[in-house]
Amino acid sequence: MSMQNDGEVQSSESRFAAQPTRERVGLVVDGANAAQAVQMIVDHEKAGVRQIWMTQSPMNPDTLSTLAAAAIPTTSIRLGTAIIPTYPRHPLTMALQALAINDLAPGRLRLGIGPSHRPTIEGMYGIPVEKPLEHLREYVEIVRAGLWRGKIEHQGTFFHVNASLPRTAEIPILISTLRVGAFQLAGEIADGALPWLCPIPYLLKTAVPALRQSAARHGRSVPPVVAHVLVATSDDRQAVLAATRKQIERYGKLPFYANMFADAGFPVGPDGRMSDELVDSLVVSGTDEAIAARFNELLSSGLDELLVLQVPVQDVNSERAQLARLIGQL
Repeated sequence: MSMQNDGEVQSSESRFAAQPTRERVGLVVDGANAAQAVQMIVDHEKAGVRQIWMTQSPMNPDTLSTLAAAAIPTTSIRLGTAIIPTYPRHPLTMALQALAINDLAPGRLRLGIGPSHRPTIEGMYGIPVEKPLEHLREYVEIVRAGLWRGKIEHQGTFFHVNASLPRTAEIPILISTLRVGAFQLAGEIADGALPWLCPIPYLLKTAVPALRQSAARHGRSVPPVVAHVLVATSDDRQAVLAATRKQIERYGKLPFYANMFADAGFPVGPDGRMSDELVDSLVVSGTDEAIAARFNELLSSGLDELLVLQVPVQDVNSERAQLARLIGQL
């Protein structure tokens, strides 16, 4: 494949810019209860939301199983994982689960995967985390071979897999991204980058250029950056900041995130405490009109898509419905 020139990179950007805003904004669905999550996805589709994302939290019900259930009562909403941890799940198993969802909802799954965090994987599962980016590279290679080509013949450092799948499915494979090395890997091997809690200036000045340069070096189209954005449908800024801090404060204690925050110019305290400036940089709030305007501003700045996570301030259910309506009417 030939290397891209600047014009080709621009054309990659324009293919996202040409899409309606509503197609570029996805909403995170809480997966703590599978039945409730399925109902939320059905409701979001009715509200006009075009993309939902679900995270596999350590002790939540299985996300891919929930999405398989949601595929049946819905018809068009896209279903994404952001992310499924790789270490606890064999890549052949991951490919076969994704294939099942594609059978139920052809063309609607976007598979986001990543190594998760050492305290979770080692502390909870007892699985050693060694060279996570190299592990992720092998993992993506296996999953893509299975889904896109239907045949896996892989003899690597971490996996030895030989298998043939019953059919192919060109499901987009996205990877979690925090620091520069992960964005470079996304540019090289992935169909999208899924940063989580990355301040916007860090994404625009550091991460996106690293991804684009890597894609160009490897002769690939630039994969989309699906930027994680916290959103509160409230114009009480102090209440928003307090609710946001409560929701995300644990991330300051996770080494991968603490390192990224330092890279972004927001080092955390020795106890993992996140500064007010960092919290303020991560959340969008205000009236529906102000939030929609900020979405458009972010999408015009060099970000391809937004992955919106609700920050409840007073009433989680009514605010979630309001946010879904807002996105569905963009």
